[in-house]
Amino acid sequence: MESKNVIKVIVAIVLMIIFGVLVFLTVKHVIAYREIKNISSNALNSKEHKIKIGFSLGTLKEERWIKDRDIVMAKLRELGAEVLVQNANNDDQDQLKQVRYLLDQKIDVLIIVPNDLEKASYAVSLAQKEGVKVISYDRLVTKSNVDLYISFDNVKVGKLMAEYLVKRVPRGNYLIINGATTDNNTKMIKEGYDSVLKPRIESGNIKIVKEDWAPNWMTEYAFNSTDELLQKGVKIDAVIAGDDALAGGIIEALSEHRLAGKVLVAAQDADLAACQRIVEGTQAMTVYKPIDKLAEATAKMAMKLAKGEKLNVKNTIYDGKYYVPYYVLEPIAVDKTNIDDTVIKDGFHTRDEVYRNVSK
Repeated sequence: MESKNVIKVIVAIVLMIIFGVLVFLTVKHVIAYREIKNISSNALNSKEHKIKIGFSLGTLKEERWIKDRDIVMAKLRELGAEVLVQNANNDDQDQLKQVRYLLDQKIDVLIIVPNDLEKASYAVSLAQKEGVKVISYDRLVTKSNVDLYISFDNVKVGKLMAEYLVKRVPRGNYLIINGATTDNNTKMIKEGYDSVLKPRIESGNIKIVKEDWAPNWMTEYAFNSTDELLQKGVKIDAVIAGDDALAGGIIEALSEHRLAGKVLVAAQDADLAACQRIVEGTQAMTVYKPIDKLAEATAKMAMKLAKGEKLNVKNTIYDGKYYVPYYVLEPIAVDKTNIDDTVIKDGFHTRDEVYRNVSK
């Protein structure tokens, strides 16, 4: 009997050990299965929730906007975002349709360069209704309360152009061809050059023979406006142009009257053609805005907005109804004396490109 009891105890112990091992292995497999499931689920969620950025451009007409598009896209992709780009070709209705398309793609952030400072506010409101954050890029969308406006100091751009000219032409006739009235930057640039020119106009040292606004920044309009004055025999000593493309039209008109290089022309954007004209002597200066810095900052801010992080932007700007966060960068005045140390040194354009038409 005793031997039978011992056998029973041994069998019971063995069974308990086997049961314990089975329980251990079962728990181990369950935990492992859950871990694998969680990893797979996280990977799937990560893939599904890849940050998607929509970039709506009002135009790609000017050279600089092509640079903006390419650099912004590259910077965002480096940060792991998917980027969808649309170009409205100066058409307000197309831009609205394209923003709707971007919203249908479930973007997390909309970066918009408005074709029209006011009309684009409706596109912004559509994004806001969808809970999509909005960055107004370089051009401010007015009365829209965007999450961020990022640009260069456009008031300073106007000041730099006027200060450059008045230093070299303190007396004389000035022609001003502004950009489109639908672009808020035009108003800010005007505020800048007015602050410099006003006291000189009031003293009689400077006379504004004409101040005009080019619809959609049309080069042809700048040419015609300048040519019309010259045909009438109006003397022009200096010109402020809204951007380098307009400066190109103005200088073409001056050239036809054999005045290219004799009349100082100031503009902005540091387009390649403008930089070539500067070293050739037909354009006096341009305001250089390092787009790579603007694009990099925009990409970082867009990713922060997409992740719900704080921007920590201290400056604000009044959009006509709201004070919105304003990330501002510094522009640089460039002429023949410093073009090598700025535009070329930064790799914005190569030396061979800029000096292509200058004999060595």
